[in-house]
Amino acid sequence: MTNDTALTAPPLAPGQWALDPFHSSVNFTVRHLGIAKVRGRFERLEAGLFVGERLEDVRVSATVDLASIDTGNADRDAHVRASDLLDVEKRPTMTYRSTRVSGEGEDWAMEGELTIGDVTRPVMFAVEFGGLVDVPMDGSRHAGFEATGEIRRSDFGLDFAPGLLGDVVKIQLDMQFVEPKAA
Repeated sequence: MTNDTALTAPPLAPGQWALDPFHSSVNFTVRHLGIAKVRGRFERLEAGLFVGERLEDVRVSATVDLASIDTGNADRDAHVRASDLLDVEKRPTMTYRSTRVSGEGEDWAMEGELTIGDVTRPVMFAVEFGGLVDVPMDGSRHAGFEATGEIRRSDFGLDFAPGLLGDVVKIQLDMQFVEPKAA
C-alpha cells in the first residue's frame, strides 16, 4: 500500500455511487465471557460512495440503524436495544464519514470518523476492492468491497457488562455500490 494521495482514484467512474442494499451488510463479532464470539449484523443501513477525479476526492458515508441489530436471538437483541445497554432511544444510529482513502490495486485503507450517539472517534478500515462487474439483467455496473476494522466499546461510552462482553468489537462490511448513470 502506498501513502501517495496524488494517485488517481480507484478504477471507478466519477460520481455518486448508490448502495445496493440487497448485497451489502454490516457484521460484527464481540467476545462473550472472554471465551466465545457472538456474531451479529445490522439489517438497516444507508451508504454512499462518491468518486472524484483524484484519490483525495473519494468519500464514503454510512448510517446504520442500531435498532436493526440481529444476533440470531430475539431476546438478546431486545436486551441489547434496551436503556441499560445500547439504548437505541438515546443512540438510534451509528454514522461513519471517511476523511481519507489511500491504496492501490485490491488493497486500500479508509480513515474516518465513527459516531455513536454523541461520541465521535477516528476509525480505520482495511479495504479490499473486489472488482467491477456488469450485471446481465439490467446492464448496471457494480463495484464490490470488503472492509474490516475494530473499535473499543468503551471509547464510545458503551462500557456496560464488563467481564461479560469484550471491549473490542470487530467489524466487517461487505458492500456493493452501483455506478451512477451516465449523463
